[in-house]
Amino acid sequence: MSSLIIASLIFLLTLVLVIWQPKGLSIGWIACAGGALALLAGVVSFHDVAEVTSIVWNATLTLVALIIISLVLDEVGFFEWAALHMARVAKGRGMRLYLFLIVLGAIVSAFFANDGGALILTPIVLAMVRALNYDERVILVFIIGSGFVADTTSLPFTISNLVNIVSADFFGIGFNEYATRMIVPDLFALLGTLIVLYLFSYKVVPKTYNVAELKRPSEAIRDHKMFRLSWWIMGALFAGYLASQALGIPVSIIAGVIAIVLLLASRKSPGISTKAVLKGAPWAIVFFSIGMYVVVYGLQNVGLTHVLTEWLETFASKGLFAATVGMGALAAVLSSVMNNLPTVMINALAISDSHTNGIIQEALIYANVIGSDLGPKMTPIGSLATLLWLHVLAKKGVYISWRTYVKVGVVITIPVLLFTLVGLYLWLKILS
Repeated sequence: MSSLIIASLIFLLTLVLVIWQPKGLSIGWIACAGGALALLAGVVSFHDVAEVTSIVWNATLTLVALIIISLVLDEVGFFEWAALHMARVAKGRGMRLYLFLIVLGAIVSAFFANDGGALILTPIVLAMVRALNYDERVILVFIIGSGFVADTTSLPFTISNLVNIVSADFFGIGFNEYATRMIVPDLFALLGTLIVLYLFSYKVVPKTYNVAELKRPSEAIRDHKMFRLSWWIMGALFAGYLASQALGIPVSIIAGVIAIVLLLASRKSPGISTKAVLKGAPWAIVFFSIGMYVVVYGLQNVGLTHVLTEWLETFASKGLFAATVGMGALAAVLSSVMNNLPTVMINALAISDSHTNGIIQEALIYANVIGSDLGPKMTPIGSLATLLWLHVLAKKGVYISWRTYVKVGVVITIPVLLFTLVGLYLWLKILS
């Protein structure tokens, strides 16, 4: 059996088991087993494992730190306070509330990663709409909106999505440099999301609601001292991000230090269980990232990425617009069928092997991120965040079938994806 077939079979088996998770087996153990199998089969070496670890450690530790920060803030009541404020500002207008919550989701995803936006804000939105006695159709619209925006607007900073950090680290792109390229496309993504979700929901969302049925924002705060301290800590976190590129400090160090400070500060809080927060952190993602990317590296070693490289060079030969849209569309399709984490790495390897440079290579790099951030929303298996989101909803009594998800996901994702890629193209033209 050829090494190409072996590497492909290992990848497919690992991916299927990650999505299936038989008997609740951790994705970390599954991916590590896949990586070990690739080592035993000889499609990767220990040097490759070291290379992969050097690429993904910063991304995975940043995500863990951000989820810890998000969980502490959630325990404090910060996100519920923000959502209830949005409900007050909307002044009883149903569609205004819907769109305001979408914007809140975009802000949370930008600063606390898409996983935090989807997994923490969604239960809060669900509790709010249930408190308003909305029916199941309305609840579904609000839930899909909050889950969808978590990924579509996770573009502006490296820390907004695990995919972003992996790509930025692979190509040596700093926090500030990345932000200057992606904030404008993210605004296109937000605008496109608002328009598409408005068209998707305006016939369903009630025109008015009774604000009095919701509790006051101040009632959501479980520890006022920690709440006030949270604002200062978040300010320090973002200041650290901005300084990280100039100081040459990985963003995981910044986020990790802030997470530790927040945990230490919350130890004496009566409303926060630091043990529960640490238990809820996604430690498995550390092992998943290393194991899965080792498996992906095996595909490169046997030459599978050469096919992608040829496609990318074809896109590049047609000019900036074709390179941007072609790369983004390819990443989106691959992400939707084989998960966005392996997709972004496979494409990054193909880009690095291509004979491209300058603005064309920039277009390929950032379009790959956009496609890998947005494309997964077309199917439930596109990202781990979506699979976890569906699991959380099921525990809350909300069930979304795969058929319903795909039907809605494709219709919503495609126009927003294309609009965002056009935004990237226009912005790169301006910057050049």
